Amino acid sequence: MMIKKFWNDHPNLASFLLLAAGMLIILYFSARHVGFTPAQWLALAVATIGLAALSVWIISWGDNEEEHS
Repeated sequence: MMIKKFWNDHPNLASFLLLAAGMLIILYFSARHVGFTPAQWLALAVATIGLAALSVWIISWGDNEEEHS
């Protein structure tokens, strides 16, 4: 019940958290045997989280147009 309330109260934040977690999991499983250094992993993780944030932000642009119509 608490998750549903959070999703309804903060849909963009919830979408971002879910998308970022999923993208980080995919990043780990697809690049775990590459041999990145910790600094490289950190840079990839930051870039992945930034991409998730930008994706949710761009998707939310359509929500604002529906509210003004």
